[in-house]
Amino acid sequence: MTVLTLTGENLTIDRMKAFLGDDRSTVEISEAAYQKVRESRRTVENIIDQEKTIYGITTGFGLFSDVRISGDRTTELQVNLIRSHSCGVGRPFAEKTVLTMMVLRLNTLLKGHSGVTVALVDQLKTFINRRIIPKVPEQGSLGASGDLAPLAHLAIALIGEGEVFYEGRLRPSSEVLEALNIQPLTLAAKEGLALINGTQPMTAQGLINYIEAEKIMDDSMWIAALTHQALNGITDAFNEKVHLSRGYKEQVEVAERMRELLEGSQLTTRQGEVRVQDAYSLRCIPQVHGASLQTLAYVKDKLEIEMNAANDNPLIFGEEEVISGGNFHGQPIAIAMDLLKIGVSEMANISERRIERLVNPALNGDLPAFLSPQEGLQSGAMILQYAAASLVSENKTLAHPASVDSIPSSANQEDHVSMGTIGARHARDIIENVRNVLAIELFIALTAVEIKGEDKLSPETREKFDTYRGHVAFISQDRNFSKDIEILSDELKQIKGVAEYV
Repeated sequence: MTVLTLTGENLTIDRMKAFLGDDRSTVEISEAAYQKVRESRRTVENIIDQEKTIYGITTGFGLFSDVRISGDRTTELQVNLIRSHSCGVGRPFAEKTVLTMMVLRLNTLLKGHSGVTVALVDQLKTFINRRIIPKVPEQGSLGASGDLAPLAHLAIALIGEGEVFYEGRLRPSSEVLEALNIQPLTLAAKEGLALINGTQPMTAQGLINYIEAEKIMDDSMWIAALTHQALNGITDAFNEKVHLSRGYKEQVEVAERMRELLEGSQLTTRQGEVRVQDAYSLRCIPQVHGASLQTLAYVKDKLEIEMNAANDNPLIFGEEEVISGGNFHGQPIAIAMDLLKIGVSEMANISERRIERLVNPALNGDLPAFLSPQEGLQSGAMILQYAAASLVSENKTLAHPASVDSIPSSANQEDHVSMGTIGARHARDIIENVRNVLAIELFIALTAVEIKGEDKLSPETREKFDTYRGHVAFISQDRNFSKDIEILSDELKQIKGVAEYV
């Protein structure tokens, strides 16, 4: 059983991957983190006792930041905040995403800058470990002041309101807490604000996007290697000298990976044997795939910073200093998600072009037109290329950057927002589309290399062929190909050591 010890400081994507890959995993809180929570809470209590004017503790929110709230009404203020902000719409985030959200929010609170109580962090810990998953609608966040609406839905479940998923069923939070003998959390001063001022929904979805995108990048290379062999591709383009001469590390790595994948193949050619140069979708695999890998490196860096960031407001430093700032603004993750969308989309763009070369009789060498078993009577893979083209076109719309948009809110007090959660959601949808395009390329390539002779494949790609041929059959006649694509897409989604996400 995986135990993830949270400190507020050292959370990584790899550690979260291990946590999510074990259904029995739990979180623990370090004693040092508990101590930081207690110390920051004392500062909040002192502010109330001394009747100081501090945003969100003894004042209203947003445009109401100048409205003074008496000390005896601070709890009511926090509950009202959570209730009023629970206005999300649309389908709920996946349970794995919300679980990730809770872990990330807990990790942030443990940094000791939020002023929450031990009771609150323990309630979050209980929800995580008992897998009580709040129902959090996907839509309704501007990505500043944090992901307010989604996090309000997470917070309201902690106080016994709203709905939660528990053991596969959607139930009222109050009903589940009563059944498990868990007391609803009573919010203290600042705690409602501390729960909803943050970037956890966009970061949680972004983390899962990253894990899946990393798998897609790996799959895209060996699937491309199958297609390369089916089309008797030229290996000279992957010569290390070519890629070292340009200098991009990721491009060099992809070229090296392609050489490994194609080593020992009897289907590849050298320049001049069949043709002098391949089309770009084969020849430029290192350049295109490598550029997309560069985006993953950027995204990983930003996610791991945000996973350990203090991103609520105001922040508490020591016993006296409470500072209002804007760490809840999601712009760093918004830009990262928009970049991820572009990088991953390109894997579908180039894959669809390879699909076209596999099925087009003017481009596929001596393969049958559309890999049809009976040209004219049967269409073979003709419309599979249509489906891939449709997904690629849809991605072009989804890849429009969310981060360049901003609509002022709260009577222009919050006059620039990130739209980062929209970007994260669209990145998720693009990833799903890309996986389906790769599944289509894989499906067609399996039949194409079987026509050429699977015994001529390189040893590494022959292993892949044997594995995936075990899931779908050769195109020996027209059939409902949708099921084949679904099967392959589901297989490509499986990440070793990581439970399914959606």
